[in-house]
This record gives sequence, structure tokens and C-alpha cells, in this order.
Amino acid sequence: MEYRRETIATLLLNRLTEQKVDLKRQFIDSKPLIGHFILDNLLPNALTNEIYEKFPSTKEVKQKKNIRESKYIAYQMNAYDALLEETIYAFQDKRVVNIIKEICDLDSVLPDENLYAGGLSMMGKENFLNPHLDNSHDADLKNWRVLNLLFYVTPDWKKSSGGSLELWPKGLKAPSIEITSKFNRLVVMSTHNNSWHSVNKVTTEGVRCCVSNYYFSENPIHNSDKFHITTFRGRSNQKLIDVLLRLDNQLRKGVRKIFKKGIRENPHKYKK
Repeated sequence: MEYRRETIATLLLNRLTEQKVDLKRQFIDSKPLIGHFILDNLLPNALTNEIYEKFPSTKEVKQKKNIRESKYIAYQMNAYDALLEETIYAFQDKRVVNIIKEICDLDSVLPDENLYAGGLSMMGKENFLNPHLDNSHDADLKNWRVLNLLFYVTPDWKKSSGGSLELWPKGLKAPSIEITSKFNRLVVMSTHNNSWHSVNKVTTEGVRCCVSNYYFSENPIHNSDKFHITTFRGRSNQKLIDVLLRLDNQLRKGVRKIFKKGIRENPHKYKK
């Protein structure tokens, strides 16, 4: 069966509507720190399996490997199977955006058709993402980043496989909330000046595949939020890495004070 984004969006809408009360409760309960909700069995298993099967290999995508992160990303969606693009943009369907906006009790939410920092994410063995704050704005520095949508599609992925999303609602010195990147699971989390999150190291030979979207808004989550670049830190057992990442943050912040959009255009955008 050939799935179009409108069909996938209807499936998303139905599932979100079905669980709306519980999802809203999850988000409201966690909102004082890092608002988030988890929804399992998002799409029919057969469709999610097909989405996974259509993911490119790690050799076909861009690798990012440094002390901040180690992962694979893809965002030029017309280079890959059409189902992947249809799935990503199903999350940008107005009906889906509106119900997530209602669940998260936000006044206005805007999807990002350019997939700035969104698209496909893949993590193999030993890959990781250190604790960080996502950069506060869109590519044009016009709208605030307010929600991160992560849809995990790798079958039989377990907590023991690693690659779990970690939320740090009480800061990096307190325990994190670990969310397994379970097959057919959607995680939606708020992004703001205190929404520290990370992905722990993948320990299996498999590849953790994720479809990601960001939603933006004319207003930040908190009135106190301020413009910031993507900011990385080390874990509590990474003293030297933490020092190096703090220096890296300062250097990149200094550059952005001079060049507001950076020295060069961020290539992580879908150029249609």
C-alpha cells in the first residue's frame, strides 16, 4: 500500500485524539520542569515497520562525530524513499499540529517545512548525544523552538540497547528521566532555556532510527527564555569533556555575537 501524508496524518490524529486526555495529563504534570508526553503504538505496526525498512543505511547519510555528539542525520528528503518524507510531513499536517498544540496547552505552534535540525536521525553502536539545550530559534531567528517530536521506529529496541532519551528536569547533577527509544513510540518534549536532554550511548549492533520534527512559535515557552545557541555539557563523570564543552560553547557564542546567523549557513535544512 502506498501511504500519502494525508493518510498518515489521519492515523496520527486518530491516535492522538484517542489518548488526548492522558497525554494532556502527562504534559501538565511535567510542565513545571520539562513538559513532555509519551505515546506508544502511534501508528499501525505494519506501517511503522515499513517506515523503518525504508530508512537509508548509515553510509548514505551525513555523520556527525565530535565530543558533543556521535550520530547520523539526513534531511534532504528527496534523496530517500518517498515514504520517509510523507511520514515527516504528516506531523506537519494542520490537524496534527493543532491537537498537539492543545495537548501541550500552547497558544500558537508552527511546523517547519524546511526541517531545520529535523528529519531523520540514526545512531549505531557507541553513538551518543551529550547533555544539551537545543538552539532557541529557527534558521531565520524569527520564531522560538518550543516542541521536539521524536518518533522511534526500530523494531525490538530495548532499554538495554542504550540510545535512550534522557531528560534532566532538575539539572545535570540530579538523576535523569530515561525514556527508552521503543518501537512505534512518540515522545514530545518542550524546549526552553532549561530543557536539558541527551541520548545515552547505544550498546547494541543495531541502528536506532528516529523521525524528528520541531515545532516553533512566535512566543517562547517561558517569558524568561533568552536567545541561545545549541549548548552542550559533559556528564557528571566527564570532567575534562565538560571543561572542553564549556569552552566550545563560549567560543561559538562569541562568534554568534558578531555573526548573528553564524559564519556560514547551517546546512541542516531541506533544500527543495
